[in-house]
Amino acid sequence: MKYFEELKKSMNYLAEDNRVVFLGQAVRVPGTAMSTTLKEVNNKKLIELPVAEEMQMGITNGLALNGLIPVSIYPRWNFLLLAMNQLINHLDKIKIMSNGGFKTKAIIRTGIGSQRPLHPQHQHIGDFTDSIRMMCTNIEIIRLEEPSEIFPAYKKALNREDGKSTIIVEYGDYYNEK
Repeated sequence: MKYFEELKKSMNYLAEDNRVVFLGQAVRVPGTAMSTTLKEVNNKKLIELPVAEEMQMGITNGLALNGLIPVSIYPRWNFLLLAMNQLINHLDKIKIMSNGGFKTKAIIRTGIGSQRPLHPQHQHIGDFTDSIRMMCTNIEIIRLEEPSEIFPAYKKALNREDGKSTIIVEYGDYYNEK
């Protein structure tokens, strides 16, 4: 299967779980390439938010603390940077801060912005995977290089029982290239 088809298949798989909700900008309305992977997901599972990245991650934390599995969508790493306080100081540290009392699980979906056919400039194409990986002690970061890696990564993120959250990094250019 192609990269885009694997993403769509993965989102449909996640949506089958009653605990999963999707949130972010352009999850219920068109606006990004990631939006198109959610077209078959029931609208009741999609929480459309304004452009407020830190608030979105705060909501993600709250949903996870309440036993849901939020799939929090940030179309580009550059946008996820605006939520680092909630990501690094809260989601990543909740297990440590609660002495193991809370084992939250969230799936953070982000991407490296596409550069082809049109380069959107550098504020949209950052890849901060390695830097954020060094800051996280309880979040696994998986970069999706090949279509064959996509479904197993999302399946692992959903089914993990180790109390970890997962950031899954997609490549915008691969939606049409692989």
